Amino acid sequence: MAPLYGLVLAGGRSVRMGRDKGAIPWHGREQRYYMADMLAPLCEHVYISCRAEQQDEIDAAYHTLPDSYEGGGPLIAILSAFRARPDVAWLVVACDLPLLDAGTLRYLIANRDAKGIATTFRGPEDGLPEPLVTIWEPAAYAILLQHIANGYKCPRKALIFNEANVRMLDAPDAAKILNANTQADADKVMQLLKGD
Repeated sequence: MAPLYGLVLAGGRSVRMGRDKGAIPWHGREQRYYMADMLAPLCEHVYISCRAEQQDEIDAAYHTLPDSYEGGGPLIAILSAFRARPDVAWLVVACDLPLLDAGTLRYLIANRDAKGIATTFRGPEDGLPEPLVTIWEPAAYAILLQHIANGYKCPRKALIFNEANVRMLDAPDAAKILNANTQADADKVMQLLKGD
């Protein structure tokens, strides 16, 4: 089984939210750091994925992994991680999952299928794979490179097209993997957090 590294996706431009989603202090500190700290006890090493121009604004206490391919987006971030370390599995989490907790990640890790290309959750709303809370195995690297060479930019499609080699799980609590991409989403999350 390949070593497990963590990757917090924080390089998006947050256009729909209107502010940097990685910097929102959902739990008292910036989400990108909160997520990196959550991954730290679960992974051998943890990196915050970012655009090259973001590196200087990220706390030096955290390791960064800037995009090494043009085009941006989560697929580029995942490919950049594999380019840096093609021999490890990457537990990828997006910074726009403010309800995600360590218990949900431990469940994902405990049910990891290292023989496939990925272990992921079914999206609670559409039943499709959730590529941004996924363990991507080393075998996924070549598939993702081919995927982008074929003109696809969505990592979800890579999981769908290769579903025979993907372990799909139902999250123990579907609310934990809800995305907050817009201000309306953020308002809903704040209500849920206040209810905890």
